[in-house]
Amino acid sequence: MAFEDRYGLTLSTASPEAAEAYRAGVDLLLAAWPGAAEAFERAIEADPDFALAHIARARLHSFYQQGDLARQKAALARELVARRGTGRERTHVETLALAVEGQLPAALNAALEHLEHSPRDAIVMSLPLGAFGLYAFSGMAGHDQARVDLCERFAHHYGEDWWFLTYHGWSLTENGDVATGRAMTERAFGLRRANAHAAHALLHAMFEDGAVADADALVTAWIPSYDRSGILHGHIRWHQALGALEHGDAARALAIYADVLQPSATLAPPLNVITDGASLLWRLSAYGHAVPKPLWLDADATAQKLFPKSSLPFADVHMALFAAATQNREALAARLAVIEQRLGDGKLSAGPVVPAICRALAAFADEDYAACVRELAPVLTDVVRIGGSHAQRELIEDTFLVALMRSGELPRARALLDARLHRRPSLRDTRWQAAMG
Repeated sequence: MAFEDRYGLTLSTASPEAAEAYRAGVDLLLAAWPGAAEAFERAIEADPDFALAHIARARLHSFYQQGDLARQKAALARELVARRGTGRERTHVETLALAVEGQLPAALNAALEHLEHSPRDAIVMSLPLGAFGLYAFSGMAGHDQARVDLCERFAHHYGEDWWFLTYHGWSLTENGDVATGRAMTERAFGLRRANAHAAHALLHAMFEDGAVADADALVTAWIPSYDRSGILHGHIRWHQALGALEHGDAARALAIYADVLQPSATLAPPLNVITDGASLLWRLSAYGHAVPKPLWLDADATAQKLFPKSSLPFADVHMALFAAATQNREALAARLAVIEQRLGDGKLSAGPVVPAICRALAAFADEDYAACVRELAPVLTDVVRIGGSHAQRELIEDTFLVALMRSGELPRARALLDARLHRRPSLRDTRWQAAMG
């Protein structure tokens, strides 16, 4: 008897237990829900030669920066699928293995090629999508549109699938079609509420709508159903903290930080640990709220252990936040030197925007706001190339805006605020506008 996954694709296992556990694990993985690792381990226990379970487990190891384990699992999956696997499974394993190994351009090319003959391979389809996906970290200026194009090309293969609707909706939202994106994401959430990606996508739509109260209500009502071990638990509360800052409620934002984001409390993957923590503390400070220095020092100590070397541009930018906020000029200079070398060698896909942001953040922390403006002004339209989401990248625009105001360039600040307020309502931007008269 041949077994299939939920998308009708053949699974090369003779074990019904392995097939059932794998199907459960895939759904949990696609929903960012706890239990996926355990499900894949059950599949491996039931059938130790089941390559797809090994490569899925490798992907989860890679999320948590468990590189050695991830690469070992990927190598084993390659061996197993070569002995017992279909053509679809072999290219599935190879594509995920490339991603696990950090060969991101090759993984993106392999994913797009694989989808031409296996469009319903949802795990491979998921690789280019999302704020931390292969498109986002490709260095492309047009990765928001690329995600939409990919989803729309293959939408007819998925219909009303809860996972696909989640990511299609999020992609539309990020690309500026917020009304359509929010409606699609709400459909996905209605189909499966145990879906952290859908809750997260809805929060992004509400952010772009300026629907702060809706976002806060969503998190308050839904988060009790999502265990703290969930990969997006802390990040979803980070969104709630952004809502608190919209209202100027620094105490609540700091309470959320203490509860789920600071290093001693978080269970998030390393990239979320540094990006959520650094960006929230930086926003608090940039918006004029006091941030106790020990919070920065504690978070920075953890960040230096997790990302001691230059890596993804998105990570490097957030490491620059730590260096700037703690006045660690030596650390920033060392990282900048590597970034500049990578740029000179043609190995920095995001381009000159990365070192420019790092220099601008250092200038801002030194209260040299004119220098911050000079560094950021020429590259603002390229900030998208560092990856992440619009909500995450807005930190750079906020820094630029505050630098404009503090350096006395009020006409430019007013023009930027006007443009932002035409895009969506914002209590914070309205306060800033009023303060300038």
